[in-house]
Amino acid sequence: MKANGVPETIGKSAEGSTGLPLACTRRHVLIWGGVSIAGLSALSPSLLLGGDRSLILMEKAQGLVIADPVLCVGCGRCELACTEFNDGKASPSLSRIKVARNLFFGPLGAPAWREGHGSFGDGLIVQDLCRQCPHPVPCANICPEGAIILSPATHARVIDPVKCTGCKICLQACPWEMISFDPDSRKATKCHLCRGKPKCVEACPAGSLSYVPWRDLTGKTPLRNRHPSELPPQRAQSCQECHLPGLPQNVGEVSAMIGRSLRGGRSASSGIGFKWIDLAGAVLVPLAVGSILVHAVLRKVRKR
Repeated sequence: MKANGVPETIGKSAEGSTGLPLACTRRHVLIWGGVSIAGLSALSPSLLLGGDRSLILMEKAQGLVIADPVLCVGCGRCELACTEFNDGKASPSLSRIKVARNLFFGPLGAPAWREGHGSFGDGLIVQDLCRQCPHPVPCANICPEGAIILSPATHARVIDPVKCTGCKICLQACPWEMISFDPDSRKATKCHLCRGKPKCVEACPAGSLSYVPWRDLTGKTPLRNRHPSELPPQRAQSCQECHLPGLPQNVGEVSAMIGRSLRGGRSASSGIGFKWIDLAGAVLVPLAVGSILVHAVLRKVRKR
């Protein structure tokens, strides 16, 4: 019996029954933490394979069409060139570039007289174009038929007319309403960059359109549709499993998100794919492990 009233045999019997030492040292914490992180990272492919309708992963597009509204004269030739090349008919309502809907009032709709963009405002005509969203791609992940795939030529997100059933779900998923629906074919359509030679760029007489290497513009453009369709629960869960702590890509994703937040931009994955587990895997877990290591070093230095 010890002075504090606790029998000495309790610790020994507990150790003998479990086979593990009761003392938890800093070394044990580091070993168990490292094994846990490595195990979660190794299990992520298995979790994705076992999930139902896991999230569709897409490579970044190779190019992007951008516009300079100051140079646009609103002639609509880009819309005609787009539909004549892709649909074989002149139909601006089907165009993958949207100018007509912004011609008079701008992308925010009809404002008070002589206010805002558009011909009835300050004269600035704002062209709407597909941003070729990075992962997770809203329209591709919500399509129940998996009809939105990568274009072999440009890695643009393109709708496969064979798989498309015309359900129009993807139209509601795009935050910028850039997907059109052809009532004749009963199929959805979107920009696929015309095999790397966009016809809208070639047809623009004012030089306001340019085909450039891809960059993320999703956080720099105000949303047209502020209530897009949400991912099915099983796909949202699969995205969470993809971003387990310890995966290397989390560092880049979280760094980009923090950078956009500091610059006042919107997170490209906000409400779609980014989860708290990304932050844990990329920031909190390494920070905790680093703190333990620093604490251990400082204790050794002080003892000397």
